[in-house]
This record gives sequence, structure tokens and C-alpha cells, in this order.
Amino acid sequence: MVETQPEQTNSQYKGTAQMFQNFPTATGSKPNDDDSKAPLPKGVVLDKDGKPCRTCTSVASWRALTKQADMKSSASTSTTTSTPALAAAATPSPSELPSDCPPDVEQLGRSTWTLLHSMAATYPEKASTEHQNNMQGFLKFFSKLYPCWVCADDFQTWMAHPSGRNQPKLGSRKEFGWWMCEAHNEVNRKLGKKEFDCRFWEERWRSGWKDGRCD
Repeated sequence: MVETQPEQTNSQYKGTAQMFQNFPTATGSKPNDDDSKAPLPKGVVLDKDGKPCRTCTSVASWRALTKQADMKSSASTSTTTSTPALAAAATPSPSELPSDCPPDVEQLGRSTWTLLHSMAATYPEKASTEHQNNMQGFLKFFSKLYPCWVCADDFQTWMAHPSGRNQPKLGSRKEFGWWMCEAHNEVNRKLGKKEFDCRFWEERWRSGWKDGRCD
């Protein structure tokens, strides 16, 4: 476990958007007839129907995809636009979504982690059998219904590890909060991000930092 000072921990989850991801991206995939002139932008994730998945793709990659489509449309009436030009136009660039747009994978992930950690923070100090069953059911269906299907599949796979080590720990707030922190750290490891020190999960998500910054 990475040792982290309390004053540093409140920023470590920022930017950790995706859930458990091994995304089947469009890059490197066999092109369809419509895509034969240029590869799809890096980072575009395909849905189960083979079409780009908006909630699985970052806003930068999505905008690169729409820009590429616009250029293809223009190219259909002109012979001067080359394949390299289309590919260059599809290069993702950092951008942010307006607040009234559908979420991309990063915004969706940030909001989801806020919800999940908050649920752990308000979980009973000692959970009844009924409460444990309710949370078990929620996590089961959550992992199947999450809008980013590749994230959902990866979360299910992680929880179903043959050793049983990743099964939800639901007996108390302390163990559930720690389990959720470890689940989030699994994502941090996959993304090459610094892990959060789980000793401070309750200050981050329940009580607020001891230095009073949250008061």
C-alpha cells in the first residue's frame, strides 16, 4: 500500500474516471467498408453492435470521431482530401463537455465513484443480514447495468475472481468502505495512477479531513 500523507489524499481520485477496463478499442480492429479510408480515432470503444459506444469513450476521442465523419462527408464531394489528412483530423485533443451534454466515460466514472464511495460512507456501522443482502443485490445488478458495457463486464470479472478475494465485504461500514477503496485502487493500478491510501477512506468520503478544509 502506498504511504500517503493526509493532506495529499483528497486529490488522488481526481481523473480516475474509468472503471475496470480492458476496452475493445477501434484502433487495430478490422475496418468496416465505411471506415476503410482511415482508421478510427485512438480511444474510440465499440459497443456490442460494433458501433462506437459514447459512454465508453472519452469526449476527446468522440469529438475526433465526429470530426472524422464530417471530413469524410466533405471528401465524398471532393477528391483533394487524402487518407492521411483524415487520420490527422481524427487525432484526439483535450476537451471538456458542456454540463448539458451526455456524459463521456470519464465524467460517468467520476460520478459513479462519488456515488459508490458515498454509499459505503453511509453504510451501517454493523449491517443487518437484510442490509447486506440489499447491497449484495445492488452490486450484482449495478455490475450488469452500468452504462459502459466493457466497464461493467470488467467489474463483474474482478468481483468473480476464483479465489473469492474480491467478493464484496458487507458486514460493516469499515470493511465495506475498505473494499470499495480497494476496488477503486484496482482501477488506479490499471491506469498507472497513484493508489489511494485506504487508511484515509473515511476522512475522504465520510467525516472530512482533520485539517478542517471540508468544514
